Amino acid sequence: MAPVKSTSTAAIKKTKVVVDCSAPANDKIFDVAAFEKYLHDRIKVDGRTNNLGEAITITRSDNKVTIVANIAFSKRYVKYLTKKFLKKNQIRDWLRVIATDKQTFTLRYFNIANDDEEADEE
Repeated sequence: MAPVKSTSTAAIKKTKVVVDCSAPANDKIFDVAAFEKYLHDRIKVDGRTNNLGEAITITRSDNKVTIVANIAFSKRYVKYLTKKFLKKNQIRDWLRVIATDKQTFTLRYFNIANDDEEADEE
């Protein structure tokens, strides 16, 4: 017999994902407001964009974007959209998305200085 899935609202807990953009935003190469708007436009709910409603709320405070979902929501989807935004703005070559804890992503620079030193030694 197949397991029965519970679809009650009590079974689905709130998901909170934070994207910390403070390092590139302080250097003025990353626009947090544009990133927030990109997430508003691109996050899909029930297979449709611009369908957030009460299910998902996106807020921005300082250089952090917080996504709170009342439905089943994947943290990996936020990482995918963040990387897609970086590629669209042609800064994917300098920034990477790193999970710092269970619900937080951080945008960090690639460590390019070590690569230059290794190339000089050869």
